[in-house]
This record gives sequence, C-alpha cells and structure tokens, in this order.
Amino acid sequence: MATMLHPRPAIIVEAAERLRSRDATMISGVHAIIFTRDADAVRAFLRDVIELPSVDAGGGWPIFALPPAELAAHPTDDAGHHELYLMCDDIEAAMSQLERKGVEVSRPIVEERWGRVTAIQMPDGGELRLYQPNHPTPPHGPDRP
Repeated sequence: MATMLHPRPAIIVEAAERLRSRDATMISGVHAIIFTRDADAVRAFLRDVIELPSVDAGGGWPIFALPPAELAAHPTDDAGHHELYLMCDDIEAAMSQLERKGVEVSRPIVEERWGRVTAIQMPDGGELRLYQPNHPTPPHGPDRP
C-alpha cells in the first residue's frame, strides 16, 4: 500500500482496502439532487460559478460530475433528514474565489467539532453549505475500483 500523506485510523484503512477489492463494488457513486423552482438558474450556477463539468443526459438535461464524496449517518432525536455540503481544502480561499464571482455568503464561517462550515446563496434563493473537514476523509483516487 502506498504511503499516505495523512495518518488514518486503522479501521478507515481496512475499510478502504475492502472497497478497493473488485468484489466489494456494489455502489459505484452517489447521485445527489437539488430540487428547485429555478432549475435553469441553479444549473447555470453549477456550470459557470462552481465550474462542475457535466454530460447531457438527454434532451439538454445536464448531470454534473462531483469530486470524490463521503457519506455519514448521524443520530437525531428529530425526524430524519438529509443535508448536502460541498467540501473544500481551504474554506477561506474557496469563499474568496466564490465572492469574486459574485456569490453571496449567507452564513459566516463557523468552527464546528468536525470542521469549518459556511453557506452560500444559490440563484434560486436556496442555500448551499460548504465545509472544510478537520476529520480524516476516506481515500479516493486511482487505486479505487
């Protein structure tokens, strides 16, 4: 196994090795959906501001590529729900770049136990959260099947 830049707890390394094996590839990715009343504006935002590449899924319907993802399950006493965060390595640099493109910051950067969090305003009025994790992240890259 290649030397890792960041030490990872043994359980994460073991899980990553299991995922690399060909017989463990039951799930090949994540498909996230942003439901909005202004899909054209949000699509333009994802394409032109966030600069996500896309493919035409048919009839001009873009499906955007995402960088590597991770999935967590958190306990709650309330009804279950889902949240979407875009991750970054340097939240201040990412916010500066987005602000230069005219993106409105809708929440200040907050220090959480698990990372630094903020949110930006999408063209439809919805919020999209960003965070810089301070926890180990699962390995991604060419070694994964």
